[in-house]
Amino acid sequence: MQFVPILVFGFAASLGLTPLSRQIAMRLGVVDKPSQRKIHLDNKPLMGGLAIYVAFTLSLLLFSPPAHLVQFGALLAGAALLALVGLLDDRYNLGIRIRLVVQVVAALTVIAAGIHISLFKTSWLDYPLTVLWIVTLTNAVNFLDNMDGLTAGLSAIAAAFFMAIAYTEGLTLVSSLAAAVLGSAVGFLVYNFNPASTFMGDMGALVLGFVLAILGIKLEFGEQPLGVTWMVPLLVLALPLFDICLVVVTRIAEGRSPGEAGKDHTSHRLMSLGLSQRQTLLVLYGACVFFGALGYIVSVAPTGIAFRVGVAGLVLLAVLYAVMMAIRRKYQLGH
Repeated sequence: MQFVPILVFGFAASLGLTPLSRQIAMRLGVVDKPSQRKIHLDNKPLMGGLAIYVAFTLSLLLFSPPAHLVQFGALLAGAALLALVGLLDDRYNLGIRIRLVVQVVAALTVIAAGIHISLFKTSWLDYPLTVLWIVTLTNAVNFLDNMDGLTAGLSAIAAAFFMAIAYTEGLTLVSSLAAAVLGSAVGFLVYNFNPASTFMGDMGALVLGFVLAILGIKLEFGEQPLGVTWMVPLLVLALPLFDICLVVVTRIAEGRSPGEAGKDHTSHRLMSLGLSQRQTLLVLYGACVFFGALGYIVSVAPTGIAFRVGVAGLVLLAVLYAVMMAIRRKYQLGH
């Protein structure tokens, strides 16, 4: 269980560094100000991502197996690039186009190191699909950062399931990465759980989304066929993928830009039903655990059962999508 020291160190480092990142953010003026589309009512420091990135990086550098040095190096370089652009965006509001360009560069960095989807067994299809997957997940996790404790908590839950699956399959690189994400996210969550004293900002959310996307790519299965295993990362990462699809489709349907902020996320729709922030948070945590468990079952169950469980999970997501669209129409648009 070589991932245990990575997990423990990542947690301790993030827990210790978050107060420092909060002080730095306040001094530099990197804060999230209240507005009509925000839930919080006072200025919140936005550099929690610094603690997450440093804790994540140090835990890997100190304890990760040397056999994966090239891929770890590429991943950390891509994450550093995203952390930097996230910090600049938090401070100066760079805009979505610059963020997208940097996300593509980060994706190409890990592809160059051999980290890519191998669905079609041809680079002309697999490389663009890898870029699409990484950019989508990176933005999906960033989109989730709209409520105290949401992104950190859901990232930690997803990482825990990835770690469990990787440990079952004997994948040291994936289990090490997942342990680093889990430890650093939970350490930060101590300060970010409702009511939060600090936010991770784009600096943290972009990094978490990027690494979770890599975890989904690096999962390998000795027994299960590809016709089943492709559903595993989709189920483990169901919540961020569900939310970004919901938000983008809603904004386009309502004639708005997909990159425009608004109270149209899954969390906002649940709160429009009368749930408090904490109740909403616990519902979404529970949903993430449920779909993560389905992903784990798909990874270990006999092929026939795994396929039926995976399809049932995806059908349930489609039903929940319809429910969320109905909530938007009835409770948020006044119809």
